[in-house]
Amino acid sequence: MKRHDLTDAEWLLLEPLLPSQTVHGARWNDHRTVMNGIFHRTRTATPWRDLPPCYGRWKTVYNRHRRWSLDGTWERILDGLRAGCDEVEGEDWTVSADSTVVRAHQHAAGARHAPGRRPAFKGACKDHEVTSAGREALGRSRGGLSTKIHLVADRRCRPISRILTPGQHADCPKFIPLLKSIRIPRRGPGRPRNRPARAMADKAYSSRTNRRYLRKRNIKAVIPMKKDQAANRTRLGSKGGRPPVFDREAYKERNTVERCVNKLRQHRAVATRYDKRQRIYQGTIDVASIRIWLRDPVT
Repeated sequence: MKRHDLTDAEWLLLEPLLPSQTVHGARWNDHRTVMNGIFHRTRTATPWRDLPPCYGRWKTVYNRHRRWSLDGTWERILDGLRAGCDEVEGEDWTVSADSTVVRAHQHAAGARHAPGRRPAFKGACKDHEVTSAGREALGRSRGGLSTKIHLVADRRCRPISRILTPGQHADCPKFIPLLKSIRIPRRGPGRPRNRPARAMADKAYSSRTNRRYLRKRNIKAVIPMKKDQAANRTRLGSKGGRPPVFDREAYKERNTVERCVNKLRQHRAVATRYDKRQRIYQGTIDVASIRIWLRDPVT
């Protein structure tokens, strides 16, 4: 057993969630061997061609990762591992949001685009979502090419949802799409839970739009106000309305999302982006998230 291979306990949790090993009458290579190769690459950032021979042909391991990144298999596995993770906290289920910027390696640039598409990094697009997809979630800033991971985590520092954007994009506009992407399946019958009781974030997410959205969905906001917003409300006097309630004690737990980011960054293929395509890099983040959930499963 190699250092980053699945343990027997982790394999017992993961095996029932994997697709059938027989496709169109042909049998795939052993799932556990290929999964160990994918985990090894995610943890060490080894180039696909340099995978150790014990994991089989590198092309087989890469194709499995690419296929499951594009068809949503990694996301379905995560849904299975996260099922019922909110039941312990019940009505007091709390999540935290934050983001982290990831430097992109030079190998991550140069993805081919459809004919007629404008070259990456030239000009601006009015549609924010089209910009993210068209540029493969790559942007230019002072540090060079980068990608921003917007993340939601629970109190046990486990990833709940994620969104990718170019590195120069702001945090605040992605708060609502990030919360909308939360989907926790039930262990029994019933619709997935998509509304936490409390959402925590830092000052970067403080805006009227975000607070209005949380009030509309009956989600308690634990977000401090920016100094300029507080000063503007004071200047307006009674017209400024009452300041939002801020729970300082609950806010002390916001570091759970930062600790979750640190867990993801322990995987070197996440800490530095080597994948050209946005969907493939999302799959790499999901593989790292799967490992986190396998090591701290739902009880």
